Amino acid sequence: MDRQVGPLQIGPDGLARRGVLVRHLVMPGLLDESRAIFEFLAREVSADTYVNIMGQYRPEHRASEYPEIDRRPTADEVTAARRLGREAGLHRFDARRPQRLFVVG
Repeated sequence: MDRQVGPLQIGPDGLARRGVLVRHLVMPGLLDESRAIFEFLAREVSADTYVNIMGQYRPEHRASEYPEIDRRPTADEVTAARRLGREAGLHRFDARRPQRLFVVG
């Protein structure tokens, strides 16, 4: 896909216009896999690959049968994943902060 459309291009309005965006879901306890993915992206795809590192994993359904993924990733794990991406040579990351929804009432 990167060979066809190249790295993500963002217009002046902040909207994506064309290109590749990789969304990486941080899994609890699996930072070695994150490292390998980031190294692959930087080496085999492009160091200009735009990456959205997500900490939204939530154990559901039968996750309790697999203790290693039966929890959400910690804030430290998500921060470490961002560091690993930079160490791999990637430099374009989604800098937006997740919005928090507060329910009053």
